[in-house]
Amino acid sequence: MARSAWRWVLGLALLAGVGLAAVYRGRLDVAAVEAWVAQAGVLGPLAFMALYALGTVLFLPGSVMTLAGGALFGPFWGTLYNLTGATLGAALAFLVARYLAADWVAARAGGRIERLMEGVAQEGWRFVAFVRLVPLFPFNLLNYALGLTRIGFLPYVLATWAFMLPGAVAYTYLGYAGREAMAGGEALAQKILVALGLLAAVAFLPRLVARLREGPMIDVDALRTRLAGEAGGDRLVLDVRTPEEFTGELGHIEGALNLPLQDLAGRVEALAEWAERPVFVVCRTDRRSRKAACILARHGFADVHVVRGGMTEWNARGYPVAGAPTSQKIA
Repeated sequence: MARSAWRWVLGLALLAGVGLAAVYRGRLDVAAVEAWVAQAGVLGPLAFMALYALGTVLFLPGSVMTLAGGALFGPFWGTLYNLTGATLGAALAFLVARYLAADWVAARAGGRIERLMEGVAQEGWRFVAFVRLVPLFPFNLLNYALGLTRIGFLPYVLATWAFMLPGAVAYTYLGYAGREAMAGGEALAQKILVALGLLAAVAFLPRLVARLREGPMIDVDALRTRLAGEAGGDRLVLDVRTPEEFTGELGHIEGALNLPLQDLAGRVEALAEWAERPVFVVCRTDRRSRKAACILARHGFADVHVVRGGMTEWNARGYPVAGAPTSQKIA
């Protein structure tokens, strides 16, 4: 059978599997997973990992499987089986996407999609590490999306396994603690506190990773030099002051884009074309700029810099400013 025919067969089989999974999705719960694994006897761990991998490929909720793994196998073996099953499923989804659609996407990608794919290819495993720690996209969908990029398979798998580990530990232990609570196990309060502590640590990870992902601060002299030496399309000066401040006494840097800090989180997708290019965040001073940089980093922006001193320092240096809004706006 020709390669294109195999692609059609595999694609149709995948669509049928996703459809069936959607129909029976409501029947998937911890009790159902426990019953299926129990039927497998001594092969229960293998059956569980296979079920987890299949569910990942078919877009079934991994949270149910992770909690079930903790309840069935305890915190250590449960984490190992959960992580292995999730990684196998992520690898299969990656290969399916790459086999079915990578050439088609590469031939037709343009504009924003092409730039994002190039950015992912440049960061390699570091990008995988970031999106595993910071849930920018749904896990199951992300596995397929990464298969359309040029990330190598082995770095993808290793980074997936390593950087899903914190979440796997936390949610596996939560499943274990829940099972112990239902069974009235010993030292219950301590186990619940450990589970809550692990969940809090995982919840804090996105903020920590965003901080690490921010670029170093840049002073106004360096920014002035960069602006003189780079084409406008190669970088973005993002002014996060209010519109009144943007056109007020301090003015603004010529060509800067005004997007107030209070609106940034809800409109960050409008800046997606600069996700892999330098972004220089400007405010009156530094406080709001740092908050804006953190928001951008949490949304996957790879090269964000706070301009130290902001427009106050820019004016103190006597650098030119514009006193009216530029034509560059977000709709």
